[in-house]
This record gives sequence, C-alpha cells and structure tokens, in this order.
Amino acid sequence: MENRAFPSPLASPPPVAGDSAMPSGQIGADRAALDRPGAVAPPRALRARRRRPAVLALSVALIAAGGLGGAALYSATGERVSVLAIARDVPAGQQLTAGDLTVARIAGDPALHPLDAADLDRAVGMRATNDLKRGSLLTKADVTDQLIVQPGQQIVGVAAKHTQLPATALKPGRRVLVVSTPDTSSQQTGAGSTGTARPQTLSATVVTVGGADTDGTVVVDMAVDASSGPRLAEIVAGGRFMVILAPERSGG
Repeated sequence: MENRAFPSPLASPPPVAGDSAMPSGQIGADRAALDRPGAVAPPRALRARRRRPAVLALSVALIAAGGLGGAALYSATGERVSVLAIARDVPAGQQLTAGDLTVARIAGDPALHPLDAADLDRAVGMRATNDLKRGSLLTKADVTDQLIVQPGQQIVGVAAKHTQLPATALKPGRRVLVVSTPDTSSQQTGAGSTGTARPQTLSATVVTVGGADTDGTVVVDMAVDASSGPRLAEIVAGGRFMVILAPERSGG
C-alpha cells in the first residue's frame, strides 16, 4: 500500500509575500497608532478654511453697521429746508420787495442761519443793512425794521479814508460820532487872547456805505439833525475828522 502525506490542520499558514520584510511587532504598533483618536493633526490649510466662515460673517456685520451709520448721518445732514434767498442785487438801505426775494431749498447745516421761507411776508418792507448780492442767503443781520432816516433829518455824504474810519465795518442804522480834529499847531494867538480850537463832535446815523475808491476813500451817507447838517458838511470839507462808533442803545 502506498503511503501519502497530508498537511496537518494545525500547521501554520504559509508566509505572505512582504510580511517577511517587516517584523510582526512593528505592524501591530502601526495599526494601534492609527486606531488612537486625535493622533494625526489636520493640516494648517484645513484649519484656516474652518475659521474663514466666522471671519467672513464678522466682516459682513461690520460693513452692515457702517452702512447703517452712514445712512443715519446722511439723513441727519442731508435733510433739505426752505429758506429765503436774494433774487436780485439790493443796495444797502433799500427796502426789500417781494421781487427781491425768492425761496431756496438747501441741505440743513448748523453753521448756516438763513431766514426761514415762512418769514417772507415779514421780510418784505424791511431795509437792507448792507449790499445784498443775488444768490446769497438772507440772514437776520442783513435786514432791519428800524427807520434809519427820521423825519426832519438831513443826509450828508462823508468822504473818509480808511484811517479815519473804525476797523469795524459800518452798516446802515449804526450810530456814529464825527469828531473834528483841528490842527492846533497852525493856530496863531493874538495879543491878550488864546486862539485854541476845540474839537467838535456831531452825532450821526449811517444810512449807506459806498464802495472804496482806488485811493481807499469811502463815501458814507449819514443822517443828522437839520441843525447839524451844515456844520457836518463844513467839517468834512476840511478833511480833518475821525469817525468813531457811538455806544449801542440798550436793548437795540
């Protein structure tokens, strides 16, 4: 009888190609390392992508807040109001008519103080305190309801240089004093007498202020009492005088 050899079921399986190159202990260690949670950190680019949605959301929120703030600021400063403006040139001292004024709509600005369009009827008939130019806004300081020339007064044109006038600009209705300044050095004294000339002071009210000539001379129309008109004309003709500001009336 022929004897045949059969493999035992308890025998070890044949080695697999490649296993002989790596010890069995190393293979087990690598598998255990892969099974541990959090053992491998995600790449840096992946972490940046995870944070990007939060950054974008914050940026959108800031932009939206800035837009709302800008809209609120525009609403506060961009609101238009109706005010009075000059429709044509008006010289100082002249009464305003309805044709001299027009209504303009401008953006509200705390730095501007024009008269409201609702004051149109009240502004008509008032006098300009200075030369009003077409297109300019009408303010409270531009008009007055006081009668500059009183009944019985005379108007005298006073030609003065800038050195004879105060630095403060003269406006219609302003009270001034015209003071004569005689040349005392040229006075001659006779025997037994003193010929010292004393300055004279006349009260007047500015009616109109003209433009300056090439030499700086300005003609100012002044209203004075009828008894003082000739004397003021004489003082002005001599050229030796000064114009000073009179004290303001209380409550005026």
